[in-house]
Amino acid sequence: MMYRAEPILRGRIVETLSTRFDSRVEMEGFHVSVLKGLEVSGDGLRIYPPDDVVAAGASAPLIALKHFAFRANVTGLFLKPMRIGTVQVQGMTISIPPKEMRQQASKKDRHLGKIKIIVDEIDCDGSKLIIQTAKPDKDPKEFDLQHIVMHNVGPNDPWRYDATLVNAIPTGDIHAVGTFGPWVNESPGDSSVTGKYTFDHADLGTIKGIGGILSSVGEFNGQLNRIVVDGTTETPDFSLDTANHPVLLHTKFHAIVDGTSGDTYLQPVNARLGESNFTCTGAIINVKGKGHIIDIDANVPNGRIQDFLELAVKQHPVLMSGRLSMKTKLHIRPGDERVIERMGLRGAFQLRAIHFTNPEWQDKVDMLSLRARGQPKEAKPGAEDVSSLMNGQFVMGNGSLRFHELSYSLPGADVNLAGVYSLNGSDLDFSGNVRTKAALSNMVATWWKSWLLKPVDPFFKKHGAGAEIPIKISGSRGAPKFGLDLKHKDKSPDSD
Repeated sequence: MMYRAEPILRGRIVETLSTRFDSRVEMEGFHVSVLKGLEVSGDGLRIYPPDDVVAAGASAPLIALKHFAFRANVTGLFLKPMRIGTVQVQGMTISIPPKEMRQQASKKDRHLGKIKIIVDEIDCDGSKLIIQTAKPDKDPKEFDLQHIVMHNVGPNDPWRYDATLVNAIPTGDIHAVGTFGPWVNESPGDSSVTGKYTFDHADLGTIKGIGGILSSVGEFNGQLNRIVVDGTTETPDFSLDTANHPVLLHTKFHAIVDGTSGDTYLQPVNARLGESNFTCTGAIINVKGKGHIIDIDANVPNGRIQDFLELAVKQHPVLMSGRLSMKTKLHIRPGDERVIERMGLRGAFQLRAIHFTNPEWQDKVDMLSLRARGQPKEAKPGAEDVSSLMNGQFVMGNGSLRFHELSYSLPGADVNLAGVYSLNGSDLDFSGNVRTKAALSNMVATWWKSWLLKPVDPFFKKHGAGAEIPIKISGSRGAPKFGLDLKHKDKSPDSD
């Protein structure tokens, strides 16, 4: 019985796989025992792509198994097709050839043969999915499948699966259940896939420059080369290493994923940082040997500036509170540096209802407002609490914010500045002017100072303002220095 069983089963396995995948099949080792029913095991099983795909340049086996084993009833030898309950597989590698090679392959008659074995379930440990690419600027995509169980593995119907995947960056386990297939021999990337997933305890600290533990749930459907994904993420302690302040980040997203290249298109992401809502659209593109290029357009319609400062700036409490409207373009180049060192940001913003958390700063703003309105005698700490408005255009990169235009308005005064602000707060360098409603002589409390300043009022009265005063701001966030910038003052008076 054993003498006959081994060649019969070997032939059935090879013929079934050759017919199913329309390709050449090799097997290094094969063993059968009939002491307790049929106990079958094999080693070095390789299923190659169709001949035309091999001729186009694909050399790796389509599917390779290090070891497989199954048990069956002896009576199964006399049944065609033979039915097997569960096949145990170790070290399976699925390697999908590049799309360009698959497109060169022409459809032809299938290998002659029959499906002589039907498998109810395949249980795999330590598997890997590799999606090859012919593009010189792309790396093959590799997915480690820690454990996967496939049910109803028939030739024409989708296979049900239950899989645990190991995600490299950010590190974490993904559990997914769904269907896969039917397998498309001529173009495996066109094979259908559906499912629901959970992604728990993903350590964002594996990405340099950011931190937090992410969890995500969602569902997906489509083909391997175009997977539509809808899901949510929750990161209660999201942080950037520029500040290391944890902030709650929640997202709900719709994305298109090309599983054959790893490219992801966000359409869109609705996010909530702290108590601020915003949306993002864009793409994450795989680059060979380097990582990913990330290009995102973000829109914050009515957020809280303190949420964003809490995330990005080390100072605590944050510099100010207020309402934020902003449109930005984010670019993160590939590389091994921290995210903040690879990140570029440009855009425009508006801040409303600004209030400085530092009482000394807020007192300076309050007193400036009173003096600018011609009420210098009331300009004392705590005399008034004004809110202010700010508009600006900025570019962020290399650890600093550069403002090309920055206007700051408060009752009685408008401040127009340009300059640089370092994200670590160690450097402030701004220059511009302050336009006030009151003339210079009306902004001092004592009569003799006011009398002394009367002759210089015409030199500062410009463009309809009571006074236009050139200023500069330097120093650091913790110890700012405010002063006149007379070297940039227009010397000619203009009393218009």
